Amino acid sequence: MKALVKDWMTSDPVTAPSNCTLPDAYWLMLNNKIRRLLVVEKGALVGIVTLDDLRRTGPIRVPGFDLIHISDVLSKLPVRQLMTKNPKAISPATTLSEAAQLMIEHKISTLPVLDGNKLVGIITESDIFRAFVELEKK
Repeated sequence: MKALVKDWMTSDPVTAPSNCTLPDAYWLMLNNKIRRLLVVEKGALVGIVTLDDLRRTGPIRVPGFDLIHISDVLSKLPVRQLMTKNPKAISPATTLSEAAQLMIEHKISTLPVLDGNKLVGIITESDIFRAFVELEKK
């Protein structure tokens, strides 16, 4: 019997609307102790943003702009401007091996899980590692 994504994914993942500001997305991730945030519009998955993405948007020096102005602009920027659009996704019936292979091929660490067009979960490389360790015990 092959291990399936549905048995190891996190159901009901934390999501944010695409107009969520970068600071709000950052605090949403910190408060929920997550590193990846799925972005939705009208209930449909449209993107993903990571904590590393948000950290890389810190103030930069731009001629003619002071740091206060840059920080103000960044504080109002919606995640849709930064997110990875149309991320790779899988179904709950996908095997862990197939999910891992997809992550390796595309050099990604997370896959949203869709049942048809409905977002039902998220699986990360950590989930796959956890599954591997647990399955090895059996």
